[in-house]
Amino acid sequence: MSFQPNPGDELIINGTAYVVGRHPAAPGLAYAQAGRQGIVYQLNAKNGAPHEAKALKVFFPKFRIPAMVYQSEHMEAYGDIPGLQVCKRDVLTPERNGSLIAEQPDLLYAVLMPWVHGMTWFDCLTDQRQLEASDSLALARALAGIGSAMEQKGLAHCDLSAPNVMLPFFSEVELPQGTSAVELVDVEQMYSTKMDRPDALLAGSPGYAAHRTVHSGLWSAYADRFAGAIIIGEMLGWSDRVVVDKAWGESYFDQHEMQTPCERYFILRKSLESRWGSKVVELFSRAWDSQDLSSCPTFGEWLVVLNAVTEQEIPVEAIEPEPAATETIESAAVSGLSSEAASSLSAPAPLKAEQAALLNQAALEQGERGVTDKLFRQARDLEQQNKPAAALEVYRSLYHFVEDGSPLHVEVSAAITGLEEQLNPKTPEQPEKSKAWYRSKAFIVTTAAAVVLLAAGIPAVNILADQSSQRQIEAAKQEEAAKAAKAAEEKLAAEQEAAQKLLTEKQRQEAEQQVLAAQKQQEEQKRQQALIDQQVKYEAYLAQKEQNKQAAAKLAKQKAYDQQAKYEKYLALKKEQEARAAQEETARKAAAEAEQKLKESMHARNKENVLQLISLYNKAYASQEGGSAAKAKSFAKRFRTLYDSNPSYYRSVGEVGYRASSIYNFLGDTNFRLPKI
Repeated sequence: MSFQPNPGDELIINGTAYVVGRHPAAPGLAYAQAGRQGIVYQLNAKNGAPHEAKALKVFFPKFRIPAMVYQSEHMEAYGDIPGLQVCKRDVLTPERNGSLIAEQPDLLYAVLMPWVHGMTWFDCLTDQRQLEASDSLALARALAGIGSAMEQKGLAHCDLSAPNVMLPFFSEVELPQGTSAVELVDVEQMYSTKMDRPDALLAGSPGYAAHRTVHSGLWSAYADRFAGAIIIGEMLGWSDRVVVDKAWGESYFDQHEMQTPCERYFILRKSLESRWGSKVVELFSRAWDSQDLSSCPTFGEWLVVLNAVTEQEIPVEAIEPEPAATETIESAAVSGLSSEAASSLSAPAPLKAEQAALLNQAALEQGERGVTDKLFRQARDLEQQNKPAAALEVYRSLYHFVEDGSPLHVEVSAAITGLEEQLNPKTPEQPEKSKAWYRSKAFIVTTAAAVVLLAAGIPAVNILADQSSQRQIEAAKQEEAAKAAKAAEEKLAAEQEAAQKLLTEKQRQEAEQQVLAAQKQQEEQKRQQALIDQQVKYEAYLAQKEQNKQAAAKLAKQKAYDQQAKYEKYLALKKEQEARAAQEETARKAAAEAEQKLKESMHARNKENVLQLISLYNKAYASQEGGSAAKAKSFAKRFRTLYDSNPSYYRSVGEVGYRASSIYNFLGDTNFRLPKI
């Protein structure tokens, strides 16, 4: 892209003079942010206030679509909806901005719109900065309000993700009263019944796309519901340090965890329930367990529930739960227990204390099996310890997280039925038809007790006969116990075999998911390379066009020279010499211009790499602060590779040299702490 302005450059658009803004982290560079479809530059009006700044979005050649004019005319009506001020936009067209586009061809169909101040929700996530509970509630309410207003007008953003959610709520620039706490950007994919379907549909962003729709494009009135529920859950959970510390990185969830019974889901679910109430967690669970986007709760439902939270109900951070209670709650969250089971763990009964200890131990295990496998093993252990009540409670918690119709689901259902019958035996009036009454354990125990009582009252002459009868009863009991033990062993072997098959199937599915992820990454790399190749071809086309133009001019001049040669040979020769001199001068100038363009291109690329180096350092620092040494080392290696491409230039720019020195120290010694620059 040849449009690479410097800070302070002046642009006149629609009669208004704008100045390109300076990047706050690098004053020598223009304030620009790269996106999927283009680059956004900050423009400040010469006589305007800071909050009146504009954003100029310059699209990559693939996305310079003339229909953008028609789309923007329809979007204008939505600019008054709180959170959609970027819909107030002007498209640069050849009819109105011909002279500017002639000077800068890359500005064809560029969009001028309001600049949204403040950080993005992506910045808040990656910084791992915990929010106040009141701030979390305010942001969640604002996002729910925007989504509700859009749904009422049949609109959907269609790419709702952390980078596209701006937070003027945290802006350092003083904004007018009534400004929305949340703003949505990158609205080119917006759905409306009045708009045409885009040629290329986005499949959602990792960490916010439902895994059932991630491979298909999103463009419908329901497209924002699942991603909106995830972001609202993140906003509400970001006032809980446990949730913040457990975040995956660029989003709270890893894309491979979406809509699965993963540990992060249970932690966030428990935090939402304990801090914001059962209605909030009910909406979040509906979205997480939904089979399609239309099954997710509407933003209107979210808004009603969040508005019902009063100031008195907002959790106070200064009040900490008792250590034992905290351990119990976190254990229950990791193990995936229901709210009733979690609350019962704090009961003083010996049975509940033993169950809590077992669940807490399972939560701390570092094995390859998932949460469902841990719960299944805990329940089996409790059964073997003759604790049916505790085992039944764990089975009931596990029942809600296994897939319907799976072998584990059938086995858990059977175990729940058996334990309920064991704990609540049927009355004699309702005997169990499937088992003979004379073979039941209750009958054997009752018979044995009766024999013992009768033996105490019989005269001594009958003692031997009673002892013989007692031995027969004991032998029958032992035989029954042996049969029961054999049946239990066979059942346990079948259960272990089914569990092993389930584990094998799960490992196979995980391997397939990894292969799909690798394929997706390769496709993304190919797409990026295709964009670069397309840009190179476009620039080559422009250069060839300029050469053809010069060749045509040269041919016209040559014809004129030939006509004048007939008039006078000397004059023709002289003019031919002058033409040659002019051609040499033109070639020299062309070579000088080409060399100058190459230098400018290299300078621009170096400036972009400076931004990339700063971003990689910040990510490495944030990952190290978040406890992810592996991710920090990965970002550090990428920093070193980019820095080594031109160290002499980068060393002279700002604090980049200091950052590079810190990175080298960190790569040499992983215990080295990166300074915050």
